[in-house]
Amino acid sequence: MMHKIIIDTDPGHDDALALMLLIKSGRVNVEAITTVAGNSTIQNVTRNGGYILDLLERRDIPLYSGKEQPLRRNLVSAVVHGESGLAGADTSKTRVSVTKDADLQIAKIIKKSPGNITLLTLGPLTNIARAFLKDPVLSLKVEKMVIMGGAINVAGNKNRVAEFNMFVDPEAADVVFKAKVKKVLIPIDVCNNIPLFISDFEKLKGAILYKPVMNMMREFIKGIEKFEGTKGALVYDAIAAYYLLNENGFLTEPMDIVIETRGEHTFGMTIAEKRIGEKKRYNVDVVTKVDRDCFVKDFISILKK
Repeated sequence: MMHKIIIDTDPGHDDALALMLLIKSGRVNVEAITTVAGNSTIQNVTRNGGYILDLLERRDIPLYSGKEQPLRRNLVSAVVHGESGLAGADTSKTRVSVTKDADLQIAKIIKKSPGNITLLTLGPLTNIARAFLKDPVLSLKVEKMVIMGGAINVAGNKNRVAEFNMFVDPEAADVVFKAKVKKVLIPIDVCNNIPLFISDFEKLKGAILYKPVMNMMREFIKGIEKFEGTKGALVYDAIAAYYLLNENGFLTEPMDIVIETRGEHTFGMTIAEKRIGEKKRYNVDVVTKVDRDCFVKDFISILKK
């Protein structure tokens, strides 16, 4: 029986690859895609989500947008994805509705299939936190959350210690990490070690997605190199999506994690309890290793379909 999933996302180049991977795989049942302000404005990321659905000819999948801002802060968007949030893609003809009710739709779908919905979150956790805050028992009805985000033992990619998704809405992340729901976290620690290069995307030659993917990835790689100093596409969200297709390709470790919301230099930090003598309150399974060869092989194979 296929996983029923909601993909909460802020497309985003790596988000776009994640959507392609899961939808093209045919191995999950995507109940809805919900968009969250993060990589770009809610208008842009929702349009980008619609563009990917058009590309895949899957407009049958419901697309709902969140609100324009994080829970308590002004939106800080990413720079690596360009002005539209998906540089290299021509979204000028894409038509979408900005519904601003993602949290309500998430709750509705979960209540319709209690215990059977997996939430895959690829952006800030604003929509999920809003849904959980409105209904304190909703988290108990979620089968599992797979969360892309956090920096455990590496530098942040937004401030010195915080990964982007946690930095944009730390208050939302705090709500989610305190919620009683099974959580799997894919932090940038492992994703930083799995860049994809133009030579990897060239393997899609002959596939319908080859040209649009190459157009997007050339721009993404330029942005990553300019702003983060890495040569290659850091495909965080595609790696998180792959967890739903091949859990055996991932090693995890249970951790006790809290989110910093107030520090002047540390807000958004994903803090693991590392003291040897301290009692741990394990609340998340953190991915510590990914089989890169399996990921790349399956990624190319699925997108070539």
